[in-house]
Amino acid sequence: MMIAVLLGLGLTACQTPPESVQKAQTAKVGPVRSLDMETLCKDEAAWRYNTGAQKINVIGFEKFQGSYEMRGYTPRKESFICSFDADGQFLHLSMR
Repeated sequence: MMIAVLLGLGLTACQTPPESVQKAQTAKVGPVRSLDMETLCKDEAAWRYNTGAQKINVIGFEKFQGSYEMRGYTPRKESFICSFDADGQFLHLSMR
């Protein structure tokens, strides 16, 4: 009887529950949000470079694993990159 109990416990211990696979949540930034991001990027660059936002050109929008980047340049051909998180919140402006 004792052997049957130990054998039963041994078999149940070998069974592992199926692993739940966690998938990364990917936030999708829609057209309205991307326009908000562009406006914010232009405003930040205009303030940083002491020029008008209407003179700032944004030329690229790229998605990375957990963030977004917008590339642009000023009227004086100074380039910059605006970084945003996965939800589209502004992180920082890098002068290039």
